[in-house]
Amino acid sequence: MSGHSKWANIQHRKGRQDAKRGKMFTKAAKEIIIAAKGGGDPVGNSRLRAAIAAAKTINLPKDKIDAAIRKGTGEDAGGDLTEGFYEGYGPGGVAVMVEVATDNKNRTVAEVRHLFTRHGGSLGESGSVGWMFERKGVISVDKAAYAEDKIMEAALEAGADDVLDDEDVWTVHTAMSDFAAVRDALEAAGIAMQSAGLAMIAQNLTPVNAATGQKVLRLMEALDDNDDVQNVYANVDFPDDMPEE
Repeated sequence: MSGHSKWANIQHRKGRQDAKRGKMFTKAAKEIIIAAKGGGDPVGNSRLRAAIAAAKTINLPKDKIDAAIRKGTGEDAGGDLTEGFYEGYGPGGVAVMVEVATDNKNRTVAEVRHLFTRHGGSLGESGSVGWMFERKGVISVDKAAYAEDKIMEAALEAGADDVLDDEDVWTVHTAMSDFAAVRDALEAAGIAMQSAGLAMIAQNLTPVNAATGQKVLRLMEALDDNDDVQNVYANVDFPDDMPEE
């Protein structure tokens, strides 16, 4: 199973916990703040449209969405965030990308480097692995609840690039600019989404055994638990027999 798919399933399960849900809200608000720096009108800002669509999927309240937009445009205080990516290698030579939103880059890079080292990886130079990933919209839908034809009809007609059979979910990939339209189309068709957002998708995967896969997951979870980290991506191909816990 691809690293992104298995990681998304784990995050979905973790997201049911109140503490994790609070962090999901914080991450969604930070993405809106950063996106709104490019303009507070989602009509002319595709990244902001996508950020708002992703926030709605996790039920971030409208007042929090509006507050984040005001912070991003500078109308309200609290929008002093810098975004960036840190790139490195995890156990088994797996490529890892860490997306951050921080008000203190020196603190964040030190903490990220420490987590890589602690979990058997190493922080690399900028550009060392980023070329292996492509930014896309990614939507997951419970396979048991919907037939493939229903998902494909709604998604592809709205501009999705592909619908993938990903074990227990249908995974919809879109261009970043089409993400909000595809999400809205699925919602209009009455299709409940497990998750929806922008992600860095690996173009090629690195296979690992179960023991190494567990080490990669521990690194990803440790990074994800850092307050400055927005998202963690890896080009890992987990074995089918590896437990998620």
